[in-house]
Amino acid sequence: MNKHNLPKIRVRETIVSYLFLAPALLFFFTFVVYPMLSGIFTSFFDYTLKKFNFIGLQNYINLFQDEIFWKSMRNTLVIVLGSVPVVVIFSLFVAVTIYQKKAGVRSFFRGVFYLPVVTGTVAVTVVWKWIYDPLNGILNYVLQSGGIIDEPIMWLGDKRFAIWAIIIILLTTSVGQPIILYVAALGNIPQSFIEAAEVDGGNNWQIFRKIKWPCLMPTTLYVVVITTINSFQCFSLIQLLTSGGPNYSTSTIMYLVYEKAFKLTQFGYANAMGVVLAIIIGIISFAQFKVLGNDVEY
Repeated sequence: MNKHNLPKIRVRETIVSYLFLAPALLFFFTFVVYPMLSGIFTSFFDYTLKKFNFIGLQNYINLFQDEIFWKSMRNTLVIVLGSVPVVVIFSLFVAVTIYQKKAGVRSFFRGVFYLPVVTGTVAVTVVWKWIYDPLNGILNYVLQSGGIIDEPIMWLGDKRFAIWAIIIILLTTSVGQPIILYVAALGNIPQSFIEAAEVDGGNNWQIFRKIKWPCLMPTTLYVVVITTINSFQCFSLIQLLTSGGPNYSTSTIMYLVYEKAFKLTQFGYANAMGVVLAIIIGIISFAQFKVLGNDVEY
């Protein structure tokens, strides 16, 4: 091959590569980059259906003076702190337990735990609405039959219980994927490491802590980050079950963004909330990478 033709061939290959990437890049810039930049831009405007006036940082000033925003922020943090550790610990426990079973049993349990993930949100909501129903729900029936409670509880209508009822539902739909990932990660641990530890007299806890857990750290980092982001973006369960009530006791930042934008048409104010939420998620994700990612090889 003539050496003078190499630059032309490389240019041609580069052009062809970008042509193949063009549809995905077009989709990415149209539905991800442009809406993101548009949201940041319009957060500096008093943007409604009737006006579009530049107001600088006023939306952000109003945001941090809004009691409902801070209540929604608190609810969001409760959901994140109440769900992420439980998802990680429970998923890891289940994965380690079922990994020791036969292949058929392992597949059965993976399917059972993953079923809520692939089930539609509306279908899941209908089932849980029946479970939480104060008059005909099975949860109150079981608790009353066992003498735990004397009167039916309005699980979704009482601000003392509503946010925790939401967290329980979120847990059932969040553990499926981590269990699948942990089972797969356990299968990638070299068996020779475990056999060597057993020969040296290591017990199950020592083998898990010294060998299995370090090998599971990349998966754990992914599970923690993704579960945190999904918890911060909790919306559909809130919308379908409580609509943020009672008295905003289950409202999250994502639900408040929806309410301000599509119910009250305060698009600029809603976009300011979205920007603040994105910054918070970015900071927490960065911290998680710094804390959990030190021993992870990419």
